[in-house]
Amino acid sequence: MTHKKKWLLFAPAGLVLVGAGASMIPWAGGLKEKGRPSAEWIGAGTLALAVFNAGLSVFGRGVVEKVLHELREKEQPAPMPTQLERHPLPE
Repeated sequence: MTHKKKWLLFAPAGLVLVGAGASMIPWAGGLKEKGRPSAEWIGAGTLALAVFNAGLSVFGRGVVEKVLHELREKEQPAPMPTQLERHPLPE
């Protein structure tokens, strides 16, 4: 898989996971406010934070792949001009 494809996969997936984790954090807080057993809201909060942090990690990997993609693009030599580009047709 190319760096560009990895970047286009990881960056949006990471953002989705960050959003999901951020949405789950208030849910876990709501469980605590409702007086649910400690194991339930602590487990929910731990899961929410794990999803959120996984999203940051996946998004970070997408950023790395973007940088690698840009570096590879700069390393490629410029294409040789074609015969037509060297000697354009008169207008």
